[in-house]
Amino acid sequence: MGTVLDSHFLALTAIVTVVYQFIFFVITALFKIDQVTDFAGSTNFVILALLTLILKSTWHFRQVNCLDFACCGMGTSLGDFSSNEAVWVWTVSLPLTVVNAASDGGGSLKPADIIGWTMWVFGFLIEAAADQQKLSFKNSPENRGKWCDVGVWKYSRHPNYFGEILLWWGIFVAASPVLEGAEYLVIFGPLFLTLLLIFVSGIPLLEASSDKKHGNSGAYRFYKKTTSPLIPLPRGVYGNLPGWCKAVFLLELPFYSRNLPEEAAVS
Repeated sequence: MGTVLDSHFLALTAIVTVVYQFIFFVITALFKIDQVTDFAGSTNFVILALLTLILKSTWHFRQVNCLDFACCGMGTSLGDFSSNEAVWVWTVSLPLTVVNAASDGGGSLKPADIIGWTMWVFGFLIEAAADQQKLSFKNSPENRGKWCDVGVWKYSRHPNYFGEILLWWGIFVAASPVLEGAEYLVIFGPLFLTLLLIFVSGIPLLEASSDKKHGNSGAYRFYKKTTSPLIPLPRGVYGNLPGWCKAVFLLELPFYSRNLPEEAAVS
């Protein structure tokens, strides 16, 4: 198909992303405000989606639907406002860029479209529920100083990240009908996001913060031992699994517990 390379969409989206993030970097540096980080990262997704769709102007249903998904989901901020933000936005947007670069939107709808859209909706609902439940929990005075363990947080210590990962993999699956040959390398988009949240700036940072705050609490250690770090599971199931199974299949990585007291390490 060669749509991305022929239309120079990769170069264009990269330039737009770098310029856009640099503008907000300057704003942050001049006015000493970090609140624009989330806004810059989220809106950058929408700008790239709109730009590539308008330039191609084919307006296939697959393209418009994926644009709607990008506008609704918009992504999770890294919390590190630097060149990483530009790399993150551009890389994760790759599947959407390919869809919009396709001259006919990839032709008729395929089963992969339905599967991908279903994954996106499921991921979006989980993330939205997690964010709303955590906000309500934190806004209650009686919960001050406690960790959130209500709603979907009963089944995952980071359900919002699970939802975010799932919805971007859904976009990749929905984009797969337009991919040919080297274009399958856009799988690096959702893969990059997944690895980032699991190993770098997502779960590890939040686990370390929570362990330092609550690590001496027996109730917290019980919560951590019986609650999956990412993939939602009933506590009765997860809590009774052997440690090797949690580590290999459910991402209970040893460094998630390095800030717990030694005798309290999750097994």
